[in-house]
Amino acid sequence: MDVRLGDILQMKKAHPCGNAQWEVLRIGMDFKMRCLGCGHEIMVPRLKAEKNIKKILRDGKELG
Repeated sequence: MDVRLGDILQMKKAHPCGNAQWEVLRIGMDFKMRCLGCGHEIMVPRLKAEKNIKKILRDGKELG
C-alpha cells in the first residue's frame, strides 16, 4: 500500500471518540497516527493498520 506522511486514512472502524479519520505522522514497521477527532496519538503495527484502511485521502483527493 502506498501510504505517505501527511495522508489522511479513513479506517473501517471508528475511534471511541466517533471519528474514523487519522493523520499519518510516521511510517516504518509501525505507523504513528493522530486521530483527527480528539488528537489522540497511537502507534499501530504496519500490517494491522494496512488491513484496516478503508480509503486514503491525499491532497483532498480520494485514492482508494
